[in-house]
Amino acid sequence: MTRVALIAHDEKKPDIIEFARAHEEQLQQYDLVGTGTTGKRIADETDLEVERKASGPLGGDLMIGAEVAADRLDGIVFLRDPLRAQAHEPDISALLRICDVHDTALATNLASATFLIEGLAE
Repeated sequence: MTRVALIAHDEKKPDIIEFARAHEEQLQQYDLVGTGTTGKRIADETDLEVERKASGPLGGDLMIGAEVAADRLDGIVFLRDPLRAQAHEPDISALLRICDVHDTALATNLASATFLIEGLAE
């Protein structure tokens, strides 16, 4: 089954929840993985099941990177806040690098996230 990770910086958590609601029918067809807080909020506020890793500050983003390295993820949606990211939030640099090495799709905004999940459906 297709496996997708969902991550969001604090300021983008409302956006990823709205994204999940808007694409819930499509996302139900995927195995979903998320960092701790993002995964919990999506699971609590939608009917989607999300396998939760650690929170970003505790290494959840690195755990998702390890999934990419082990070829267990088909794509990542990481809604990041390029203007107000906090020091405790996940850094996209390591995920970007591992996704490039393993040719795994990584969406960083709502437009590319929509293309990613629709592209995986084809």
